[in-house]
Amino acid sequence: MADSNTGNTGVAENNSSKCTQGCEHYRRKCKLVYFCKICKLYDDEDKEQFHCDGCGLCRVGGRDNYFHCDTCELCLPQIIKDSHKCIEKVSKANCPVCLEDIHTSRIVSHVPPCGHLIHRPCFNDLIKAGFYACPTCSQSMIKMKELWKSLDEEIEDTPMPSEYADLYCNVLCRDCHEESLTMFHVLGHKCLQCGSYNTVRGKGGLFRKQVSRTETSEEPGSPGSSAMGAEGFSDESDKAEH
Repeated sequence: MADSNTGNTGVAENNSSKCTQGCEHYRRKCKLVYFCKICKLYDDEDKEQFHCDGCGLCRVGGRDNYFHCDTCELCLPQIIKDSHKCIEKVSKANCPVCLEDIHTSRIVSHVPPCGHLIHRPCFNDLIKAGFYACPTCSQSMIKMKELWKSLDEEIEDTPMPSEYADLYCNVLCRDCHEESLTMFHVLGHKCLQCGSYNTVRGKGGLFRKQVSRTETSEEPGSPGSSAMGAEGFSDESDKAEH
C-alpha cells in the first residue's frame, strides 16, 4: 500500500532506502517509475504519465502537451487549444465505430473538424474503407478539395440525357450547413456556397429554369407567370421522376 506521507506522483530512486512511493521494495530493487496515489496506479514504464483532476484519472503523453477543456470534459492536445470545437461532455460518448468508451479509453482519439471524437484506429479504418464523413454528424473529416475537383471534372465529362438537362434541385450541405439550388446530376450535387459534394437533397422536386417572353409586361396570374417557380424555376419533379 502507498505511504500516506508521499506525494501523488514520483520516481523511485536507486539506493538502499525504502521506495519513496511506499511499495515494499527497496529503491535499488524497485522498478517503479510512476505512482498516482489518487488512482492507485503503479507503472514501471515511463509514458510521461500525469494525473488530470478535471478528467479524474491519469493520462499519458506529458502534462505540457495537453490541456483540459471543461466543456468537453477531456484532455486535448495543446496544438488545437484555440481551434477545437467544443461539444459539451463529448468525451462521455462512445466511439461511433467500435462503441467503446472514449473518456477512460487508453486508445488515442482523433478530433475531426466537427469536434466529435473517434478512436484513431477506427478513424484510419474508415478512411481506408473509403468513408470520409463523420459517423455522428456526416461532416467531412478530412480535406476533400482534390476529390471535389475530380468530381467537377467527371460531371463535366458526363452530360445528362436531354430530358434531364438543365434541371435543378435544392440541396443541404453537410459541411457548411447552407442550402443551395444547384444543377441536378446523378453523380452528385454541388454546394454553391463551399463547393462540397457532401450534400443531401432538400425539400421539393426538380426545377427547370425558364425565361419568360413577356417577363416585364406579364400581370400576376397570367399563364406564363403561374408556371414559374421560385426565382424563375418551374417544377419538373413529376416529369423527371416518373
